[in-house]
Amino acid sequence: MLKVEEEFQKLLKDFYAVAVAGTGADSACYNENETLDECKENIRISSAVGAQALQEMGCAEILVDGYTNTEAAAEGSSLGVWRYQDLKSKEHQLTEPNLSLFDDPDADGWQTGLWKADAQNIVRKLEETPANLMYPSAFAEAAIDILCPCGVHVEVRDRDWITDKHMTAFLAMSRSSCNPAMLLECSYCGGGESDKPVVLTGKGVTFDAGGLCLKRHSKNFEEHRADMAGAAVIVGVLKAMARLQVPMNVNALIPLMENMPGNMAMKPGDVVVSLNGKTIRIENPDNEGRVILADCLTFSNEYKPCLTINIATLTAAVRHALGSSASAAFCTSEVVWKELAKAGAETGDRVWRFPAWKMFTTKVTDWEGVDVHNVGCGRGGDPCLGAAFLMEFAPPVDFLHLDITGTGMSASGACGNPPYYRKGFMTGRPTRALQQFLSQMACPLDRPTTC
Repeated sequence: MLKVEEEFQKLLKDFYAVAVAGTGADSACYNENETLDECKENIRISSAVGAQALQEMGCAEILVDGYTNTEAAAEGSSLGVWRYQDLKSKEHQLTEPNLSLFDDPDADGWQTGLWKADAQNIVRKLEETPANLMYPSAFAEAAIDILCPCGVHVEVRDRDWITDKHMTAFLAMSRSSCNPAMLLECSYCGGGESDKPVVLTGKGVTFDAGGLCLKRHSKNFEEHRADMAGAAVIVGVLKAMARLQVPMNVNALIPLMENMPGNMAMKPGDVVVSLNGKTIRIENPDNEGRVILADCLTFSNEYKPCLTINIATLTAAVRHALGSSASAAFCTSEVVWKELAKAGAETGDRVWRFPAWKMFTTKVTDWEGVDVHNVGCGRGGDPCLGAAFLMEFAPPVDFLHLDITGTGMSASGACGNPPYYRKGFMTGRPTRALQQFLSQMACPLDRPTTC
């Protein structure tokens, strides 16, 4: 104990303030029951709590110990000090400290952690921005500003282009808003020319009022500005992959729109024809996400992908099932699922597999007069029905769907979120988990072996 006190006395001579945070049991490691690398997660929490304490004191420069994993320390501290302050006057803003590694040679691990956390913080900023400032064209401009300097190619497709491509389901759902719909095509070329790409599709509804089926619960109505969390996560993931130079080709399709009530809004019972020719009955216009993604999933076949991944705040029911504990995963490949589970454990941003059984397909396809129904029959199972709907339009390759309503649209005040997510702000999840998964698929030798 005396030696520890002496060390602190030395530190206090050099620094204005020192924050001390524990890291839990020394025996912490991968916990199979928790599907979590508890050692890394404890480091994230400890570094975040310490950095937050110093930030509250007004420290502009914070040196962070590397613990036993500098990457996790960088992630925790960077996520922990982030706040959305863009709309506050400067005199009311909290100091945004500069974070540096203290007395540790692993500068590469530290930088990697900062890049991963920064990607997630970018997602959080996009999600937090009010819907009157983050409409479809504003999101497109933000994506260009974020991705193009990193070498990611971004094309903004307008309504005329979408019409020419016969994405009529997407256009039909978007027509009630005065802000025109658009589609982002993003390309990251980190692999070889002959390598088949992974295609990402993400729901980009910049505000979801529910259309003519106006949302019933007004208490948290404003959180639906983050109904574009899937789109935002894709932007963050591409940013991180470009910085880390992951050897993989990735194409992304992001449909952007607002789901508003109005004279041109879709009515319950309307039928639209999708890009692959299947007819869709719009029983509930508030289930717009799966409809606009249907055309994107069909179009993604143009890239001849090896894997298609969809990310969306698709159903409220998944939040009832999992809360903010994990993102729901629907997967057609055991290999893909195992790698995703590893990535979730590694990053502290867990996933949980839901069934993709044929019975759910039957519930959305066994209808008189139309091919697919955007609600499905029977009670319950909404996340599974949403996934079954999407699979009717996905290319004939391995498919992964992440329903992230509970994680991606979760303000940090949600019970159970780690301390590195400040209360009152969106989390930006599952950015690091998805980026880690793609890195594992691209670099098999770098995959974690402890879980």
